[in-house]
Amino acid sequence: MVESKNMQLSTDVNSLTTVELAQALMDRLGIAPNDWHRLKSNRKARASEQAAAALVFLLKEQPDEAIARLEQATGWLNRSISAPPCPSHGDQGKKG
Repeated sequence: MVESKNMQLSTDVNSLTTVELAQALMDRLGIAPNDWHRLKSNRKARASEQAAAALVFLLKEQPDEAIARLEQATGWLNRSISAPPCPSHGDQGKKG
C-alpha cells in the first residue's frame, strides 16, 4: 500500500509545473492566521515560509521580490530580526 501511495504522489508531482510545486510548498509552509500567535517567533517556521515564498518569486521571474524574501529568511536564521507585536494587540495601551 505504501508503494501505491508513493506512485500516486509521484504521478501527482509530475503533473504539476515547477511554479505549482513551489506554490504548493509555500502554501504548506505558510503560517495560517489561527497559528500566528503560536508560530510568530518560531525562527524555523518563519525562515521556511520566507524561503518558499522567495522560490515562487524567483520562478515567476520577480528577482527583487525573491531577494527581499531571502533576506527575511536569512534574518530569521541569523537572529537579526524578530517578530513584531501582533497588530491587534501591539498598541492597545498607547493613547495618541
